[in-house]
Amino acid sequence: MNRSLYGFAGAVVALAAVAGVAAVAAPGDDDATDATSAASAQRKPVERSTLVCAKPSASDVAETTWTAFVPKGAPGKKGSAELRPAELADPDGGTGGTDDGNGKGKGEKDGKDGKGKKRDKGRSEDAAKKRSKDDDKPVVPLSAPGTPVTSTADSSEAPALTGSADGRFAPGWTVQQTTTVSAGAGRGLQGASCTTPDTTFWFPAVSTAKERQDYVHLTNPDSTSAVVDLEMHGKGGKEKAPSGAGEGITVPPRSTVPVLLSTLTAEPVTNAALHVVARNGRVGAQVNAADEKLGGDWIAPAGDPGPRAVLPGIPGDATSVRLVAFTPGGKDADLKVRLAGPTGEISPAGHETLHVKAGMTTAVDLKELTKGDPGSLVLSPAEDKAEAPPVVAAVRVTRGKGARQETAFIPSTPAVEKRATVAENGARGTELALTATDKDAKIKVTSSAGSGGGSPKSTTVTVKAHTTKSLAPPRPQGGKGTYAVTVERLSGGPVHASRTLTRKQDGIPAFTVQTLPDDRSTVVVPDAAEDLSVLTED
Repeated sequence: MNRSLYGFAGAVVALAAVAGVAAVAAPGDDDATDATSAASAQRKPVERSTLVCAKPSASDVAETTWTAFVPKGAPGKKGSAELRPAELADPDGGTGGTDDGNGKGKGEKDGKDGKGKKRDKGRSEDAAKKRSKDDDKPVVPLSAPGTPVTSTADSSEAPALTGSADGRFAPGWTVQQTTTVSAGAGRGLQGASCTTPDTTFWFPAVSTAKERQDYVHLTNPDSTSAVVDLEMHGKGGKEKAPSGAGEGITVPPRSTVPVLLSTLTAEPVTNAALHVVARNGRVGAQVNAADEKLGGDWIAPAGDPGPRAVLPGIPGDATSVRLVAFTPGGKDADLKVRLAGPTGEISPAGHETLHVKAGMTTAVDLKELTKGDPGSLVLSPAEDKAEAPPVVAAVRVTRGKGARQETAFIPSTPAVEKRATVAENGARGTELALTATDKDAKIKVTSSAGSGGGSPKSTTVTVKAHTTKSLAPPRPQGGKGTYAVTVERLSGGPVHASRTLTRKQDGIPAFTVQTLPDDRSTVVVPDAAEDLSVLTED
């Protein structure tokens, strides 16, 4: 009996190191035991990371670049990091079709092909057999930590990607996907950090309005199918979907399924919130929002619902900022609305507070919010309560005027606990936003060597409490190509961060914003001896 318990304990410790389990304790442990376990626990580098990248675009005039990077410093000399193409699947489970932008293969509708005949459900196996060896080549494989690797594609056939990193490449592995769409709906700059698969996601600020085409991309990195449910919430509560829409969507192994959000609502809904839940397995999820006149971008998942929400990095020249907030709990939320700028926090005139009804979205247009200075929105409970309702939020930011406007989205994002990294930064058009919400914070910003050579360069800055510090990262010494930027919190209070990329495109101020959540490169693992003492029986 003791032997099996010892083996189980070792397996638990190994699982914690790989999957990020924060602590292991036996049922019924008291506070003293918890405190002892916490004191004896230690941080270990993760041993494996998984990422998924959504299919970049269905546009024939799209150009996409992927950039992969992992910081130096992880122990060991072995490991690998690479992504591979994922199959394109239909929401009803078929694969191998060609996406026409509506989540179905070209000419396909309601489970039938273009001739009205039912599709062969076994087509996925045939398609897999026909894939050429070139289609399965690794994308942006890393050969050494500290140096970015890039890959490009210039067609609508650019695939979704899934993959993993292990050994010295696992801690802090990040991949950036940036697409330029030169014309049509969604034209402009679309950027996304490839995401970690999970079982639940929130996307405030989605829309099914006529001028918008929003798709949620569900990508399964694993060898077994995932089953996903989608729910839309608007200002009146949960939206009633057409019969069966959004329920039990099968995402086949190592495949991606795009779903048009307008198929989930009976009527057009603006300022909505999408909830993605995997009832079986796990997926990566991201939303691509394309507007006929205002361009488009990816909407990243918001951080986990909590009493406070921070949305970092609203550009100083924003001409429109629309905030969408949602509380998934059973109680209404009353929030203070503050803008953390370069010198401190201010309250937007006329919008000092925000009332969010339980289960419903609330939207507000914050006109002339930044007035030339970059800043971050901070939402916090209007009253000090022991249990304030949880909220999620996002803003749609517009730059430019008239026919030359472009939009991007900034979701609420968790703080950088220790370290965060964002890839694909260039000689121009890169700006960091660092927001300290409670106390002063000391931050180290490091630019890596370039993808074409050079050496890294660092700078250290102090971000005053309740302010946002905007800065261009230091240029790598002698660097060529793109580079990665790593943000490390050295001391002080919580810091929320984002990176804005800006490029001129036919007179349009094309831009995209990526938030920088902690890279979770380390996990807390309980001391092995302490864990064994808990699990061993006399």
